[in-house]
Amino acid sequence: VQLVESGGGLVQPGGSLRLSCAASGFPFNNYAMTWYRQAPGKERELVAVISSAGDSKDYADSVKGRFTISRDNVKNTVYLQMNSLKPEDTAVYYCKPARKDYWGQGTQVTVSS
Repeated sequence: VQLVESGGGLVQPGGSLRLSCAASGFPFNNYAMTWYRQAPGKERELVAVISSAGDSKDYADSVKGRFTISRDNVKNTVYLQMNSLKPEDTAVYYCKPARKDYWGQGTQVTVSS
C-alpha cells in the first residue's frame, strides 16, 4: 500500500492550495477516502471524507465552505482544494482510506504572512 500526498507549501492567509494523494496497492474504488490533519501539539483531526463513488462528502465544521474534497477513480487519486486559508489551517495533511490504518508521509501546509 502506498499513499503519496503532495501539493503542500507556504501560503498567505486567504490563499489557496490543492493537495493531491496518489494511492496504490489496494482497491481504491472500493473505499471511501479521507483527509486528516495534525497541527503541532494537537490531536490528528478528520478534515473531510468522500464516498467510494464520490457522490457523498462531509467536512469538519472548521473547514466547511472553504475546503472541497474530490476524487478521480481512474487515476486513483484524491484531492483537497483548500480556499480562504487561515493560520489555524497550518498542519501536516494526510490522506487515508476509511476503515484502514494506511498512512502516507503527509504534506506540510503552512499559512502565514
